[in-house]
Amino acid sequence: MSDFNNSFWNIWVILLTLGGIAFCIIILWTQSRARSNSGQVTGHVWDENLEEYNNPMPNWWRWLFYGTIFFALVYLALYPGLGNFAGKHQWTSAGQYEKEKAAAEAQFKAAYGELLTQNVELVAADPKAREAGERLFLNYCAQCHGSDAKGSKGFPNLTDSDWLWGGEPAQIKETLLKGRMAVMPAFGHLGEEVIKDLATYVRSLSGAVTDKSIRAARGKEAFANNGCAACHGAEGKGTLGLAPNLTDKVWLYGGRDAVLIETIAKGRTNQMPAFGEFLGEDKVHLLTAYVYGLSQGNRTEAAKPEGK
Repeated sequence: MSDFNNSFWNIWVILLTLGGIAFCIIILWTQSRARSNSGQVTGHVWDENLEEYNNPMPNWWRWLFYGTIFFALVYLALYPGLGNFAGKHQWTSAGQYEKEKAAAEAQFKAAYGELLTQNVELVAADPKAREAGERLFLNYCAQCHGSDAKGSKGFPNLTDSDWLWGGEPAQIKETLLKGRMAVMPAFGHLGEEVIKDLATYVRSLSGAVTDKSIRAARGKEAFANNGCAACHGAEGKGTLGLAPNLTDKVWLYGGRDAVLIETIAKGRTNQMPAFGEFLGEDKVHLLTAYVYGLSQGNRTEAAKPEGK
């Protein structure tokens, strides 16, 4: 409660808090004075002869309430609760978080300090590092890439050898630290027929069976003349960090006609968030090694189902 826009709210909270405590004290004090009326009836009668007596609350109950008031005053003196007053201990939730974070970082470095100085290839081969990297992956990456890291529509498979931004340790680490932003521009202005031609040609690049040879031929010409080759290359094999390879069977959004037509007509935008500031260099190092190790068992050209 320390970020008030003006002093009015600070004073209002202080008065409201102390006023509520003072009101409780007055109530208890008036109850203690009412002991002289003990044994008198209030005049309230139920069921003909059931009368209400004006007896004060028991002393143990009254002193229990006084104890809660005393506790409240001590608490407000030690911890924040009265407007901008931070209390004697100067405690804040942000400070508590930073303290716990520092303790966790120290514990992490004590457990994995030796691994943090090794290169990614060595760390990826260490069972202890793989376990730590897997836990990090399941906590922060599995929501998009899946617990098995094989991705889903719009989220790439990390277990194959197809990398848009590069699959070497330094490239993976840069992706994790800084994030990535990829944009496929929309080509809806080309018209329905030209877009269908392009989709047919793109499918033919990856070996998809098609009997629309005339449409594919027109698509090849449109591919060269409308800016597609500028990013994907004249042969459609892609450009590292710019555009994916269209000649393999790896499809981020799917390789069916309808999906390709939608991609060409409307474009795609995809973002990998940056984890450098959130996780820190050390955790990213272990996570890099884990992701790098995922694809080491399969360095051949991956073949994913068309619907991926």
